Amino acid sequence: MIQKRWIRGAVLSGVLVLPILTAGCGLFSQETSKSIDPPQIEVKDGVEGAETGQAVGASEESQMTVYLEDRNGYLAPISLQTTLGANEAAGQKALEMMVENGAYANQLPEDFRAVIPQGTQIKSYKIDKEQKLAIVDFSEPFTGYNPQDERTIVEAITWTLTAMPGIEGVEIWYEGAKLPEMPVDGYPLDDTLTRAVGINIEAAEGVNYAQSTPVTLYFSAQTLNDEQYYVPVTRLVDRSASPTQAALEQLISGPLDKKELTSVILPDVQVKNVVLEGDVATVDLQDEAYQEGQKLPTEMLQALVLSVTENSKATTVQIKVNGESNVVDMADKSYSEPVGRPHHVNAIKS
Repeated sequence: MIQKRWIRGAVLSGVLVLPILTAGCGLFSQETSKSIDPPQIEVKDGVEGAETGQAVGASEESQMTVYLEDRNGYLAPISLQTTLGANEAAGQKALEMMVENGAYANQLPEDFRAVIPQGTQIKSYKIDKEQKLAIVDFSEPFTGYNPQDERTIVEAITWTLTAMPGIEGVEIWYEGAKLPEMPVDGYPLDDTLTRAVGINIEAAEGVNYAQSTPVTLYFSAQTLNDEQYYVPVTRLVDRSASPTQAALEQLISGPLDKKELTSVILPDVQVKNVVLEGDVATVDLQDEAYQEGQKLPTEMLQALVLSVTENSKATTVQIKVNGESNVVDMADKSYSEPVGRPHHVNAIKS
């Protein structure tokens, strides 16, 4: 089951050296190719309205996560600094930032593009708190897109709004009426849109779609300026009794697109055990090359937490390596206790 949680975590900063991802070196090899900045994680609480998607009462500086398309055609969450005006709804502001060549185009990183058609306006934006539902009414230019972009638009809108606590579903309206399907290529909108639509969909080799399970994985990519960022990919895999363990095994197997995406875990690691108790997932990884006390790559731990919380009901993750929980990352952050999902990721410079 794909969940909708975005939980506050800890700030991780500084320069990180990525391990070379080659077989036989162990998960935590510190051999390097070059130093790059790690994906920036933002945990600023912001204002209440920004967290819930509701309007706020005064102008406030806030962090906003929107889903934009990168230069390789992948959607990625991008954290942007913005100001919410008096009585301005965070969800509506996020959608306005996602309009191609819109009012906020100069705030977007250069390697990313907004996917909502140019000229589109948000005629209304409402939230049904009981149903945890966002209802968005778009204006006439919303229909001006290419058929091949339709699913990307649906995914970007859905994942942007459901990234906000209190929103689990989305309805798309057009010129005052609920759409039964998308207007160009007919993507069905009869059911409420949730994160179950997936993102950047792909299928593992030989998988029967009718007998598959979707798992969402977080891999790494780089901008032309060598800024690293996370890319979520929903992969269809053989049906599993434990989607969380299946997700971790797929995370270790790495991206299918090895040209543009990079794994942060080496393939000789094994998932020894995954235990879900309440809202805590305990993950025990096994790697013969790991030495106790060795600092672990920050990206690996972050990608693991993101992937586990995306594929389970867990809000926090306890990470163990070879049965030991005294895990510390390259930024000296301790993972000895369960850690939560960061609220914002990929704070890429515009």
